[in-house]
Amino acid sequence: MKRLLLEKLISWKKQAKRKPVLLDGARQTGKSFLLEHLFGAHFEQVIRLDFLEQPSLSNIFSDSLNPSDILVNIELTLNISIDQKNALIIFDEIGECQAAIDSLKFFAEQHPDMYICASGSNIGLLGSFPVGKVELLTLYPLTFEEFLWASQQTPLEKAFNQMNMGKIAHDKLFDLLLDYYFVGGMPEAVNSWFESKSDKGIIERVEQVSQIHADLIVGYERDFGKYSGKTSAQHIQSIFNNIPTQLSQNIDDSVKRFKFKDVIEKKTRYQDLSGPINWLDKCKLLSKCHPIDTTPSSPLSALTKDNRFKLFMFDVGLLNHMLELSYKELRDQGFNYKGYIAENFVQNELIAANGSSTYSWEYARSEIEFLLKKDDGQIVPVEVKSGKRTRAKSLGVYVDRYKPAQTVKLIGSTGSLDNKNALVLPLYYASRLHMLLD
Repeated sequence: MKRLLLEKLISWKKQAKRKPVLLDGARQTGKSFLLEHLFGAHFEQVIRLDFLEQPSLSNIFSDSLNPSDILVNIELTLNISIDQKNALIIFDEIGECQAAIDSLKFFAEQHPDMYICASGSNIGLLGSFPVGKVELLTLYPLTFEEFLWASQQTPLEKAFNQMNMGKIAHDKLFDLLLDYYFVGGMPEAVNSWFESKSDKGIIERVEQVSQIHADLIVGYERDFGKYSGKTSAQHIQSIFNNIPTQLSQNIDDSVKRFKFKDVIEKKTRYQDLSGPINWLDKCKLLSKCHPIDTTPSSPLSALTKDNRFKLFMFDVGLLNHMLELSYKELRDQGFNYKGYIAENFVQNELIAANGSSTYSWEYARSEIEFLLKKDDGQIVPVEVKSGKRTRAKSLGVYVDRYKPAQTVKLIGSTGSLDNKNALVLPLYYASRLHMLLD
């Protein structure tokens, strides 16, 4: 299973001097597999310390945070010899060992020649970590492109990379996108979906993925209690469960701002819900899109308000599982709820590609799902149309008001690259927007 982030790790390896990598991401997104197996294949020696699986490994740091002492203690504990010039050392679930987190600063300062990687599912909840002494990366669920890789359809990969707008290529890619809406990007679900294709029927494959989704949700709910700290675990779960509910209320229009009322009993204001919302955000289990109701200009962040945002689920497969939407429903082209699914999909693709906040625009009854900022500061409106109907009234309003140099429509049918100033693209090319707009 290939991952896009591998290329960044390989580039990091090639540097003459480097800071330790700190890999963030929601639980079960494949951080350990990426580091140990995919990235580890580029090393002669891989040493992985899992502080969740073996809490006693924290004793390695009990004597000193000096890297030389730590390396000796690792050798003694694991009965190995470390080749410092060629070994990849992984501190897995580092959030379970504060001393290991603190040691990254000293590895950065004293051993920039070594290959030290750390990962965790609760990096955002850490009380402190060595800011400026680590290279912080985030691993998200598999994107559509990674899902395409996992399908092992080489000709289709080629068509995707060449942005083939022909009917045959589009039909196959959109067919795969509908599968992605159901399966999502969690590695275990993706692996099950494709591995069982040759020997199991569609009903059994669907049941297997549904069970994996159910188990993942249970695991996250357990984490709410284990890692919530001073934040109410019950409130975290209420927010988590309410995101799909509010998304599903947007049938034809764009997703609306998250409503605070009726989510938690007797709590109706942003201040009441900000704690659990921020907890889920820090754990990468949701993402925010910030609506702007004035003239869009750079920096977009200056035009937002803390208490106004849309909330999206971090994985579209889990979103649809929580809404109990069947595989057959999601495959049905007449399914009238898929507008918010497409918008959640695009949100996740943009974040995985760019790693930053997203923004939208609203004026009266007009709404643009996303605003992208080019390197020269120009703002590009992106309208999302889930089906084959491509008429974009809101985009027309936006163009009349602000005269943007470039616009984008993401649609449920094939598109065209002919007009660079008014791109029309299939939904599955959302991850390519930043490259196309440069």
